[in-house]
Amino acid sequence: MAEEKAKVPRQKMPEQDPAVRRRNFKEVPLGYSPETAKLEASRCIQCKTPGCSKGCPVGIDIPGFVKEIAVGNFEAGIAKLKEQNALPAVCGRVCPQESQCEGNCILGKKGEPVAIGRLERFIADWERTEGKMKLATLPAPSGKKVAVVGSGPSGLTVAGDLCLKGHDVTVFEAFHKPGGVLLYGIPEFRLPKDILFSEINGLERLGVKFEVNAVVGKVVSLEELFEEGFDAIYVAVGAGLPYFLGVPGENLIGVYSANEYLTRSNLMKAYLFPEYDTPLVRGKNVIVVGAGNVAMDSARTAMRMGADTVKIVYRRSREEMPARAEEIHHAEEEGIELFLLTNPVRFLGDADGRLTTVECQKMELGEADASGRRRPVPIEGAFFTMPTDLAVISVGAGANPLLTGSTPALSLNKRGYIVAQPETGKTTMKGVWAGGDIVTGMATVIQAMGAGKQAAASMHDYLTIGW
Repeated sequence: MAEEKAKVPRQKMPEQDPAVRRRNFKEVPLGYSPETAKLEASRCIQCKTPGCSKGCPVGIDIPGFVKEIAVGNFEAGIAKLKEQNALPAVCGRVCPQESQCEGNCILGKKGEPVAIGRLERFIADWERTEGKMKLATLPAPSGKKVAVVGSGPSGLTVAGDLCLKGHDVTVFEAFHKPGGVLLYGIPEFRLPKDILFSEINGLERLGVKFEVNAVVGKVVSLEELFEEGFDAIYVAVGAGLPYFLGVPGENLIGVYSANEYLTRSNLMKAYLFPEYDTPLVRGKNVIVVGAGNVAMDSARTAMRMGADTVKIVYRRSREEMPARAEEIHHAEEEGIELFLLTNPVRFLGDADGRLTTVECQKMELGEADASGRRRPVPIEGAFFTMPTDLAVISVGAGANPLLTGSTPALSLNKRGYIVAQPETGKTTMKGVWAGGDIVTGMATVIQAMGAGKQAAASMHDYLTIGW
């Protein structure tokens, strides 16, 4: 049976033509049709011990929802999927399936794994476009109030899970719209915002309340939230403190952190100029320093903003690039160039302080470092320059200190992240849990959601049993 299933090829998802999409912000993959979804789902061999579910941080019953798709029972499929995942349309688009669920699919041992992420996206989109979204039946109110600080994937997961258990949940968001990194960090062409807002709207209809422009840690402290009547608090403020290279010229006009560049474009709609008059340098010759998914998002955004050339500058080789293979593939299709084994050493500008040039040094690989990747080593004397009027630095981000800096009862590690129990998310401050990037550092959406589910279970125990 498995051999017969394996004979059905993994179904491709249609995409926008690269020559067209490189100049627009519309979503790149176009999704499965119902017929294609059923054919792809039919490849699943329904393992007795499914590795795919073990590879999912939120423990979705993947064979269960895939089985329903295969027979065309889409309502049962989405119901099964949403037993564990409140954001299926988001996860179907941005999760690194190749290293999680699909990476553990038995069909992938000898061929191509079932396209679990694409099926997840299909069934979530089907529910939304067909108007089939149903609200869960809530239990009687518990009388307990929960504050969730941060509305990214971890915070939204906690909010949904605790609302489903009958608690009164309010999510506090510092920006003027909820969504966290899903909103400000991921471009429209990877995650259309109407889809994100649809899933947030589902939480609102369920009963979750959202307070935006609410900077917890500055406007109100955690202690004051307790005084206002909240019984428990979940902190999910992310890792939004951008890192820079520490080289001369990073203060020139035209040098951005990826965090600022993407926030201006995604959240403040700079890409819709002049409808939105958000200041943002539109470079013609752009470099993006770094090679993760955020770097790919920045490079592809710059191309869509009208650049003539966009280069990914990375100090290691292609083998060490941390971005998803699919994102690198899409970027190259759109004309993004890879400048590997290359490291910027300084930025140069004109008399007005505007970036004009970047000087780089060629690198070679040495022995492996603590990360297990081969260490980049500068090649003596191998310098060269490139004309550049926009540079985006995408070399990671650290713990956001806005809340932690004003909450001494929270223990932090040496890098500024909140210390929390791995299994529960409990912090050193009674009644406060934490999860997502502010605990682990930058990770994936689904890992943040997994932390949220664990914390929600622990918080429910606290609210019903005790600390």
